Formats: sequence, structure tokens, C-alpha cells
Amino acid sequence: MLDIDSPSGNWAKSQALPPTWAERPQTLTWCPRAAAVNAACSPAMPAPTTATSQRLVMGGMLAGETSRREMNPKRLTTWLRRELGLELQAMAPVGGGCIHSAWCLKLQGGRRLFAKSNRAELLPVLEAEAEGLRALAAVAEAATTEPAKPALTAPPLTVPPPLQLTELDGEVLLLLPWLELSSRPQAADATWRQLGGQLAQLHRRSLEGHDGRFGWHRDNWIGSAPQRNGWDDDWGHFFAQWRLAPQLRWAVAAGQRLEGSDALLELVPHWLRGHGAEPCLVHGDLWSGNAGLLAGGGGAVFDPAVYRGDREVDLAMARMFGGFPEPFFAGYQAGWPLAAGHGRRQEVYNLYHLLNHANLFGGGYWRQVERGIQNLLRSIDP
Repeated sequence: MLDIDSPSGNWAKSQALPPTWAERPQTLTWCPRAAAVNAACSPAMPAPTTATSQRLVMGGMLAGETSRREMNPKRLTTWLRRELGLELQAMAPVGGGCIHSAWCLKLQGGRRLFAKSNRAELLPVLEAEAEGLRALAAVAEAATTEPAKPALTAPPLTVPPPLQLTELDGEVLLLLPWLELSSRPQAADATWRQLGGQLAQLHRRSLEGHDGRFGWHRDNWIGSAPQRNGWDDDWGHFFAQWRLAPQLRWAVAAGQRLEGSDALLELVPHWLRGHGAEPCLVHGDLWSGNAGLLAGGGGAVFDPAVYRGDREVDLAMARMFGGFPEPFFAGYQAGWPLAAGHGRRQEVYNLYHLLNHANLFGGGYWRQVERGIQNLLRSIDP
């Protein structure tokens, strides 16, 4: 039985460090979520701006560019030597997203590690990320080693396990394996198909030993916005009350009146019944910036916002901004086919992410949300 729904102790200082690493080709100022959105946007869906993404939102915590501080190399060197027995030779900032500072740590002997840092008061943000990675990594490992499955000839799904989470000199630091991502992922249809199949396998394997409820035991974050969680026996009710409703309340608090939103909340639980949703462990934020193919073969997922939910939410998000080629979805279908009607449910699921982007970035996202609500009310019968 996998115990992946409850927190466990401290991060093991004695955990062996994986011998592999990875690198994403990025510039230091590139925000991957904004860049991916910009590439996929129509004129009706403008990309978010840096200025709006740096403010505090919804009464929660948001770590923007203005909150970042430099890590102290001397303190980090001393800590790595004392706690992990590692010798730091060099560190350099790398592109790692819009929220935290990201670093490449070059160690004696040539190994590299990836580190995220932010203000110490944002420890809960990185705690939630680390816990999600650990939960996904546990299932991914079990899914590729269970005796009932034939031996895999291809590399298994990689989920970078947290190596250490600590506070250091007024900063919180999350240490992870370094992942070297392929510079030509578009030319690897077979590996994308494999990654889709591995996600299906992870979803299916995560059901073993679970009590059947949807949700998660703690709040976490979706991007830089709070993601509220609780437990619910009914998937449709969970999605309406724990995903859509908080976003809609934040919209109202910001002065946005979305016609039809009350009717939508009443109808969503009925729409999401009947297709056999099961409480899989989902990544929760599976856009193309949070997954990739590895230079040495195989694929990886990271930066999750995990909870127990309908597996279709991951597939819906994967289609939202593009970036995942069709072989990825074909591989998933071959591993665990989706139920009929998943295309219509995709619109419901992605409304959550549209609302989140609207609350964070404003602008044309509100028009997308308004159209999405009206389209759903017109197209899906109660």
C-alpha cells in the first residue's frame, strides 16, 4: 500500500543523491508560464505581464521578481558541506519560473543540483511543492517496479524527489536533482507517446490503497495563487466547491461580476457525475512548462499542485496552452482510455485555470472566462 496522502517527517538528510541531472535551456529573465501562454494566445487571450504577476493576490502569498534575493554562496557552501557532505564549486542563476529564484549548483566531481530559493516566510509554498513531488515520485517508482508489469525497456517516468528543504540565512531553499532536458523535444514522438503512457500508469497505480475520497490534506498553490483543499466523497461537488468557487469569490472581491457563475456552480456537480471519475493522484498543473523530455531518454514532470481528482484534469490542462504533441495524448489513451465526453469536461476543468490566470493577470483573461461560462451554460444540458 502506498502512503502518499499524508505528510511524513523531515526530509531525510541521508537520502542518496541521484547521479543524474538535467538542464532546461532558458534565459535568466524568461518566465516559462508567460512564454508558453504568449505562444499559444489568440488576440483574445493576451499573455500576462510581469507587472501584474508581481503583486500579492487573493490575500495569499505571491513571490514575484521584487521579492527575490541573492543566495549567500559562503553560507550555502558551509551548509552543503556540513549537512550533505558536498563541496560546492560554483553556483549560477538559471531560468526556473516566475515565482522563485532558481540556481544551478556545480559540485566537486562534476555533479550538478537544482535549487529554488525565496524569502523564509514563503516556506509553505516550497513545502507544498516538495510534498507533491515526493508523492508523485513514490507512485512513479512503484508503477515501474511492480512485479505484475513486464520490465520496461525504456527509461521510467522521472519525478525529481526533494533532496532537502531548509531555511538558510533568511531564505528557504529547496534542493532537487538536476534534470537535463532535451533541446529537440519536437523530434521525439516515440518518447512523447511513452510519457503519455507513463502518466496513465501513474494515475492508475495511485488508486491502490486509497480511501476513495477526492481532495488533499492541506492547501497548496496553483502557480502563485492559493489552492484550497479538503476532502469530499463526490467529485463534482469537490470541483465546484474547492476549485471553481474560491476563484469565483476572489473574482467578486476584485470587482468582477461574472454573469451565470452562480448557475454554473449549481450545475457542475451534475455535469461531472456519470463518467466514473476516480480519485487519482493528479499533477494538478500539467502545462508544457512543467514537463519535458530528458536528454538521455525518457520524460519528466515537476512543479506540481497535487491532489486527488479526476485524471482528466491533467489531460485537459495539457491541452490548454499547447506544447504537448498528439503522440503524448495517444500514448495516454493506449495506456488508459478516457471515458466518452471527456472533450466537454475539458472545458469545465480548464475554466478553473482560466479563472486563476484572470485573477492573477487580469486583462483579456476575464473575457475568456466570461465566454467560457456562457458557452458551458449553453452547450451542456443540466
